[in-house]
Amino acid sequence: MDGRIIHTEGLTFIEPVPGGSSAWYYGLGDSHGDLYEAEEIFRDGGQVRGNDLCLIRYPEGEVYRPVPGRAGTCFGRPVFLEDQIYILNVDFQGGRIRIFRFDCTSRETGLQAELSLDAVRNCYNLMLHIEPLSLTRQGNEGMFEIIWPERVCFEMEPHESFFLRQGDRLYFSRWHEEGKGSDYRYWEETVIRSLRGDAIETFPGDVRVMPNGELWYLK
Repeated sequence: MDGRIIHTEGLTFIEPVPGGSSAWYYGLGDSHGDLYEAEEIFRDGGQVRGNDLCLIRYPEGEVYRPVPGRAGTCFGRPVFLEDQIYILNVDFQGGRIRIFRFDCTSRETGLQAELSLDAVRNCYNLMLHIEPLSLTRQGNEGMFEIIWPERVCFEMEPHESFFLRQGDRLYFSRWHEEGKGSDYRYWEETVIRSLRGDAIETFPGDVRVMPNGELWYLK
């Protein structure tokens, strides 16, 4: 079988960096699960060994580690926006949340933003979204928050899940079910909300962001 070996140092699962780039993939270690699970280990007095993150350029197969992993910290999923890859890193020992910026042209890395870990109730569903670049949190207490660059907080309806931001429009998926047996029915719809949480539009189906940035409405 034709092919080549990409040396990822044990990161054997990769996927495209979210945001429409077809040239960049990432591998993310999961030694503690997600950020929330790592945070629980830390708060319970356990040792957070940290995880590893690598970026891979296609088709060259070049591997980059813009931010070295270390004990007491964990990475979240990166995102791609305007030839930059943004990397979420939580330092549990130092009590900091950092967003790093990797320039896909120069291959240089810089610090985009730094916040206190106290800015969030916990790291449940803490992740980066675009666009614009935003740090969001969908809490298990039924609240949706934008942590950075602005502060937004409102209560979601049951069975809602945030998945996309486009300017001041926030996209949520909401599922429904009713009946039993042969009368059982399940369906999903998309709810677009303002930054205040007001529902602007609701329609059946889903929305997908294509590699060129275009939105496809699946109805």
